[in-house]
Amino acid sequence: MWLPLLVLLALIFLYRWHRQRQILQNLSDKYVLITGCDSGFGNLLAKQLDRRGLRVLAACLTERGAEDLKKETSSRLQTVILDVSDSQSVSSAAKWVTSTVGNSGLWGLVNNAGFGIAMAPNEWQKKEDFTKVLNVNLLGMIDVTLNLLHLIRKAQGRIANVSSIGGRLSITGGGYCLSKYGVEAFSDSLRRELFDFGVKVSIIEPGAFSTPMAVSEPHKQNLNRLWENLPAEVKKDYGEQYYQNWVQNLGDLLATGSSKLYKVTDCMEHALIAVYPWTRYSAGWDSKLFYIPVSYLPTILSDYVLCRSAPKPAQRAE
Repeated sequence: MWLPLLVLLALIFLYRWHRQRQILQNLSDKYVLITGCDSGFGNLLAKQLDRRGLRVLAACLTERGAEDLKKETSSRLQTVILDVSDSQSVSSAAKWVTSTVGNSGLWGLVNNAGFGIAMAPNEWQKKEDFTKVLNVNLLGMIDVTLNLLHLIRKAQGRIANVSSIGGRLSITGGGYCLSKYGVEAFSDSLRRELFDFGVKVSIIEPGAFSTPMAVSEPHKQNLNRLWENLPAEVKKDYGEQYYQNWVQNLGDLLATGSSKLYKVTDCMEHALIAVYPWTRYSAGWDSKLFYIPVSYLPTILSDYVLCRSAPKPAQRAE
């Protein structure tokens, strides 16, 4: 009774495996722009695609980041300075990309640039704290995409937008998860709009990964700044222990994240060069086995799972 079912499942698995292994030809003719290449995922992906033979256009925030990347890659790779939160910088970079790719169009756009030093309780933050994150992670990504969309349509290319498990499950306050929920919504609408143009849009949803930015001191400094600026009565309601536990929990999350960044960049690469790319890529076992499954639970259950390990305030709000 079970044998036919097992055989069917095995055949489905083999078919999917074979389908996903099919790679495009003539990769050396394809231009790919990656944002946020100074470090982390973007930096590693630029090197990875350069080794593949693609024509990588690496957008870096700083001159130093661009120079360091050039030293570790081939002469094919070109760099441009880009601040995705600055519309003038985006417009200037888009003109450079247009003149660089010419009639070939832009095959791939990887919206990787992001700002993650914003994880803290909502009440501790001001509108400016939310805006700073949204300007980079969401509005900047939209600005870059809209400025380059005509080139991507021309090449019938690919767009890979970096979201997060925080775009499926709101795991912290502040603008980070808000921005990633927005990335998911923008990507979904864009994918449907561009379907008839032959453009494919993929979403990358990493779990917790230890990047140089993620384990840096600015996270702790930001939390300390927010805490010190709170009114005395608010600090009293939360309590010093709540603050210390918040710092500890965030530190544990960042420190225990996987250091295997290639798990994310492999997903990005597949989205760009596979004949049949996935719509969504969940990178990391924590994303696959914990966060995404929890996001499908009834709200009362997902709240219980996430609240169980959360810090407890000294005084509950009346």
